[in-house]
Amino acid sequence: MKTLAVTGYRPWELGIFSEKHPGIRIIQHVLYNRMRAFAEEGTEWFVTSGQPGVEWWAAEAVHKLKAEFPDVKLSVLMPFLEQEARWPEAMKEKYFEMLARADHVAAITRRPYESPAQLRLKNDFIVQKTDGLLIVYDEDLPGSPVYFLRAAERRAAGDDYPVFYINRYDLEDAEREWFETRGGGDLET
Repeated sequence: MKTLAVTGYRPWELGIFSEKHPGIRIIQHVLYNRMRAFAEEGTEWFVTSGQPGVEWWAAEAVHKLKAEFPDVKLSVLMPFLEQEARWPEAMKEKYFEMLARADHVAAITRRPYESPAQLRLKNDFIVQKTDGLLIVYDEDLPGSPVYFLRAAERRAAGDDYPVFYINRYDLEDAEREWFETRGGGDLET
């Protein structure tokens, strides 16, 4: 699998309203480990749409992976131009930092937001351009990732398009392991 799409929840869908929330560290830890395994198997490109939350944390994982896998790359395929237009300044700053570190950046529709059709097109486009999907998603907690998942399921119905899940049980196991291996230590270490 040469290209892997990565998506999941926005931070507010997980009750995360601060960059210091301890749950971010756990999600990043799980993402990094899963993405590292894909890199070991030959995945070269990780693709996101640049949405805050899981996609930003995945971009950070790619940056860390480059130390061990220099050929690993990040592509950010935003659904439309100026997707950050209504975000607070702090989010915009973090977004532009992520874009600056990406290996490839493009807008799928080369115009600002016009309609939800651009978001559907983004999901379909990324699914068509990748070999599989890694998604942080739990069926008991529906949210925005379901639209990406539906696009992946449509492709998988007629093609070999694997979907790899990170669910709440994976995150709970990682949290338990984190505290056991670090003796209940701080999540920031």
